[in-house]
Amino acid sequence: MRLRGFITAWLLLSLFGIQGTVGPVQDFVAKAAVNPSVEVGEPVPIQRTIILQRVYLDGEISEETFEETIISMDDFWRKYDKWLLVDQNDSQLVFQTYVDDISPLLKGNGYFGIKADGTISIFNGKPVKDQVIQSFYQIDMKKLESSQQTELLKGVKVENKERYKQFLEAYKPYSISTMKTLH
Repeated sequence: MRLRGFITAWLLLSLFGIQGTVGPVQDFVAKAAVNPSVEVGEPVPIQRTIILQRVYLDGEISEETFEETIISMDDFWRKYDKWLLVDQNDSQLVFQTYVDDISPLLKGNGYFGIKADGTISIFNGKPVKDQVIQSFYQIDMKKLESSQQTELLKGVKVENKERYKQFLEAYKPYSISTMKTLH
């Protein structure tokens, strides 16, 4: 029982890179290493900052940060088994997941539009030059029908993932780089 406790404590230290600091876990490991008669009791909980990042189809990243007390490493890793660990240090762990959808920001307030240089962009609200969220590619406005030009100048609501993809595909043929390769 003592050996298993010692190994568990050592694994906790190794997994979280807690070298050079003193705390209850390190104190226990030191005592157990020096005095094998030290009894193993309940697991020593550790506190870590957890950052969950969601990466959306449109490139937007949302973050959720909170403190978590870890009592069982098995339970902890099971809880985040669908997440990718992208960074960790002695005080925090950063997990990431890909969301195959547009971000809540775009769903709520995103509009496709055109910048002054002819670049298809997504704006935070109706198209205004300083409210660009993301830019895609430059198009030749002269090749568009007048209704398409008007639509781009007024802005087109980004309603969902399907509309997002359809819109980008519909205007891709008017891309200046695409037109150069066709000629």
